[in-house]
Amino acid sequence: MTGILGRKIGMTRIIQDDGRVIPLTVVECTPNVITQIKTAEKDGYPAIVLGFSALPKPTKTKKFRYSREFKIIENEETTEMKTGDEVKVDIFEEGESVKVTGTSKGKGFQGVIKRHNFSRGPETHGSHHHREPGSIGMCAKPARVLKGKKMPGQMGNKKVTLINSTIAYVDQEKNLVGIRGAVPGANGSYVIIRKKS
Repeated sequence: MTGILGRKIGMTRIIQDDGRVIPLTVVECTPNVITQIKTAEKDGYPAIVLGFSALPKPTKTKKFRYSREFKIIENEETTEMKTGDEVKVDIFEEGESVKVTGTSKGKGFQGVIKRHNFSRGPETHGSHHHREPGSIGMCAKPARVLKGKKMPGQMGNKKVTLINSTIAYVDQEKNLVGIRGAVPGANGSYVIIRKKS
């Protein structure tokens, strides 16, 4: 199995034997249910689709609040999987490196100082250039604003992936995974944890 879906609970810390304090994020990964198994012969590539957070009133087409497809390598272990099987946190081990994907907190429309860490302008002597971005244009050539220019705009609420996070602890009884450091998103948000390929 290559990954699991979970819900971010919040941040805490653990104190190691040598006295070091390790900050970590706790993610609740209640057992995910395999809703579909894709094969190379039928679909062109092997993969499984996991469902997370069952709906209180499921319909014929939608039974889970979240579903996600994970590519797998076909072998003897994957051929034994079937629809309806559960995937639990025991697929991870402490100290394992993983990729964590979440949606960052939305902060609305923000200026360049907060959004891109620009410096402020002068605060005195009649200056009207306190928080403005400054000149954005070019000269006669190319006489336009280049794509990707750092400007004010929507900040946050974007898909963010951390590619080198570490599993700090795994609690199989409570379906909890502790990930070292911060994880994108607000408490209660949807998180994807994948093994590094």
